[in-house]
Amino acid sequence: MLPVLLVAITTIISTLCYVSTCYMSPFGRCRKCQGKGRIPHRIGRGVRYCRRCDATGLRLRLGRHLWNYVRRLHHDR
Repeated sequence: MLPVLLVAITTIISTLCYVSTCYMSPFGRCRKCQGKGRIPHRIGRGVRYCRRCDATGLRLRLGRHLWNYVRRLHHDR
């Protein structure tokens, strides 16, 4: 009984922490360029701009994507 309760509480706390992170800081670092906005060429002749983040180094978090989608559904109803 105690391990199940402990897992449930841990899950709830981690979910609330992620939700607050998505609310306070909706953008995270881009995983492709590690937040730099540029990717080095494989051959070594300079850099190119990251297409995933449009060279900003920031991407919208998954939780914020979901929040925007649900909010848009509610608004359009």
